[in-house]
Amino acid sequence: MKTLAALVFPGFETLDYFGPIEMLGGYGQETQLFTVARTLDPVTSVHGQRILPDRAISETDHYDLLLIPGGDTALEAAKDPALMDWIRTVSANAERVMAVCTGTVLLGMTGVLDGRRATTNKMDFTATVPLAPNVDWVKEARWVVDGKFYTSSGVSAGMDMALAVMADLFGMEMADRIARGTEYEWHKEAGRDPFAKMAGLVG
Repeated sequence: MKTLAALVFPGFETLDYFGPIEMLGGYGQETQLFTVARTLDPVTSVHGQRILPDRAISETDHYDLLLIPGGDTALEAAKDPALMDWIRTVSANAERVMAVCTGTVLLGMTGVLDGRRATTNKMDFTATVPLAPNVDWVKEARWVVDGKFYTSSGVSAGMDMALAVMADLFGMEMADRIARGTEYEWHKEAGRDPFAKMAGLVG
């Protein structure tokens, strides 16, 4: 069983978090999920619901998998040195590191993506990627894999990325079963990204 740390911070984007968690949870025997935050205090999402963390970042930095959701406040979270250090250490220890939307920018700002390919939300792409200038940002991609790092575009793309991680870890048959069980139409082509054109990033 793989241990998975799903980071939350005030104002996190709900689908960035809950969508991938639905897929990464598998059938309850593949992964053990922990919601992790700066403290054990309830954390409020961008839509107002509160989530109670299982662990604080001070408890451990050893997890097999790491998920970082996005949200407009991800860039505010990047101002916390202790949180950024925790992300760096967990990323070094983990087998797979996943980030969704502006969570990828947050991850990039730690330096762990320097020299690696990654993508993020296309609607905020131009405004946010300069914050992590050493990342090889991919303008047109639903999600990108570079080594153990999986990064995705905005919000719903995180579910496609998460299924790709489950296929990588446990096989395509399991990932397909998860998609069918959730009645989710999985976009398996990582480069299929109509939103990049809508955002004017590509012709």
